[in-house]
Amino acid sequence: MTKPAESPKAGLQAAIIQVTPFQQNCTLIWDEATKLGAVVDPGGDLDVIEDGISQAGIKVEKILLTHGHIDHAGGADELRERLKVGIEGPHKADIILLDALEKQAKLYSITGARNVTPDRWLSEGDTVTVAGHEFEIYHCPGHSPGSVVFYNRPQKIALVGDVLFRGSIGRTDFPYGDHAALINAIKTKLFPLGDDIAFICGHGPPGQFGIERKTNPFLI
Repeated sequence: MTKPAESPKAGLQAAIIQVTPFQQNCTLIWDEATKLGAVVDPGGDLDVIEDGISQAGIKVEKILLTHGHIDHAGGADELRERLKVGIEGPHKADIILLDALEKQAKLYSITGARNVTPDRWLSEGDTVTVAGHEFEIYHCPGHSPGSVVFYNRPQKIALVGDVLFRGSIGRTDFPYGDHAALINAIKTKLFPLGDDIAFICGHGPPGQFGIERKTNPFLI
């Protein structure tokens, strides 16, 4: 388990656990004072995730999903069962992916994945709370139809899934991808939040919106 350098320092803390053969960033995010938190995108390797939860010493309140691809959501249903918590997200447009997780798993020879229906779908303008900290929801389709971004305004941190990476963007050559929609969402929804916003993404190291706005070859 590794803690990103750009993780929030006042109140919220974050740690990344890489899971699945795709090296997906499952993120733990929690309140340092109360040790209450959430698991974001538990794609698989649940024993590793639960070990990370134990190392951090936190109690998980909920599971958050940024989108419905196998490496992000494949372990969500079983982890919900293990932890006895609810799942929030993504947008309902990803139901077609979440209903086919077991089929996706067979294509990639991944074992243990289950189809999953969240306890709460999320839409643009909704909010979710983690240990009392509010995250605004931005629907950012393109990598998948129902991708969402979780943004905590006071601490200037965004959980972006596979919408944006350091130096790159989410793939749009998968079924239901839309390159133009993804670029539009990043430029019209995320970048206006401010150059100083730190983000944790679904693969690779964390980054900052301002750096991507100026240097990301897909966005300049």
